[in-house]
Amino acid sequence: MLTIAQITDLHVTTGQDPLNQLRNEQRLRQVLRTIHELRPRPTAIIASGDLVDHGDPAEYAELKRILGDSQIPIYYAVGNHDRRQPFLDAFGGEYAPTDANGFVQYAVDFDGLRMVVCDTLEEGRDRSGFTPERAAWLAQTLDAQPDTPTIVVMHHPPILSGVKWMDPDPNAPWIGQLADALRGREQVRVVLCGHVHRAFHGLLAGQVVATAPATSIQVTLNLSPVDMERPDGREILVAEPPGFVLVVADEGRVTTHVCVAGELEPAVAYTRPFGFD
Repeated sequence: MLTIAQITDLHVTTGQDPLNQLRNEQRLRQVLRTIHELRPRPTAIIASGDLVDHGDPAEYAELKRILGDSQIPIYYAVGNHDRRQPFLDAFGGEYAPTDANGFVQYAVDFDGLRMVVCDTLEEGRDRSGFTPERAAWLAQTLDAQPDTPTIVVMHHPPILSGVKWMDPDPNAPWIGQLADALRGREQVRVVLCGHVHRAFHGLLAGQVVATAPATSIQVTLNLSPVDMERPDGREILVAEPPGFVLVVADEGRVTTHVCVAGELEPAVAYTRPFGFD
């Protein structure tokens, strides 16, 4: 059995924003403690974008400080709050290589499972910047190992959550391009995303898409209509517990668990053999 933890939307920042700095660091550390306490301990962690809040070099230095004590290798993807060059200056290399076009896109082979990481960042906008050349790279990368169970990782989800102000245009060209890259490639077991700060699941081109909760604060689950031009005072973010996703791969079968981090009190202990009744 192989396990990989996905963390997302860390939004690490600096002392120039002391409230968010303290809260987001504490919540991230809580998630990391919970992941390190899992048994078996995960083989790797994938941090799937919005690693920092503004893309500043000082924020990436803070992120490196916080993650420096991890005993589990951490791989990286970039999100809309990231900036590619400051990120690469801090983290580029083995755990965040780039493709021929300079995008943070790469594949990692574990024992019985492949992880393919895509770059959806277009600097200066919140929406996905997944382009035809990135979709072509994904299709070629998947075709290189058609028989290996594979997870695909990207920041922006291509499905709708129902939280209107966070959702993409379902007719956006990038979603169709991604669907074409996924369609018929049956080795893909799940597409892991972040961005929405909530856990939800759906399908694209017959593939499961699973979006993880944030290590930072979550998006409020309000599915009522919203006028994007007229603020109505609704709560949009809430301090629900931080979370992460755990991917479990076992003999080609892949399952995802949505997990809550924190100090939780045990409820029942295993003190006698399990029966069948």
